[in-house]
Amino acid sequence: MSDTIIKLEDVWKIYLFDKVELTALRGVSLEINPGDFVTVMGPSGSGKSTLLNMIGALDFPTKGKLFLNGKDVSLLSENELAKLRGKTVGFIFQEFNLLPNLNALQNVMLPMIFQGVPEKEREEKAKTLLMSVGLEDRTLHQPAELSGGERQRVAIARSFANDPEMVIADEPTGNLDSKTGKMIMEILEKFHREKKKTIVVVTHDPNIAGYSEKIVNIKDGEVVVNHHQSSEILWQK
Repeated sequence: MSDTIIKLEDVWKIYLFDKVELTALRGVSLEINPGDFVTVMGPSGSGKSTLLNMIGALDFPTKGKLFLNGKDVSLLSENELAKLRGKTVGFIFQEFNLLPNLNALQNVMLPMIFQGVPEKEREEKAKTLLMSVGLEDRTLHQPAELSGGERQRVAIARSFANDPEMVIADEPTGNLDSKTGKMIMEILEKFHREKKKTIVVVTHDPNIAGYSEKIVNIKDGEVVVNHHQSSEILWQK
């Protein structure tokens, strides 16, 4: 296994719109190591989303190299990359992205189907994960019957379904009030601390930075990395 989960080497991402080039990332080099808790911050249009897609190996650089667990993603077939990504990376989205016709338990079980986990094992693991986020009494509820905070907790449980090394959370508190957002961040911090999971949070909220050990500031497609040791969690009441 590689020492780094994700490594970007001089990564550029250039999009072409009607023959006009838009440079979203400019020579970004970044390493995310096992056990890191990283916050990616930057204003709208700074390249945060593009960087998130690179860290999650959802997109390919126009120039430069991207390594996932030591493997150059450009050398992998689509199937090889999908399988490696499915085992290595979990995703949490601002909009929750739960399937509305499935209950909480089924939503958490879903990623395990694609990794070939037997049904009984899927169900047991999904129940354990929902219990770990305090939703053991909501397993049979559909998303429409859950609050925003509960839906995000289901999404967190789902992101850990395949026991990934790293979970990426895209604005995980963006649609939540500050009290619920604080609870969501505490759950992520608990997974980081107790299960030694690597967490990457993309946000524009400076309060969230208090949970992380490393802050990656991005502006105009370029990155400045600050190391930030926090003994005190900051959260505006």
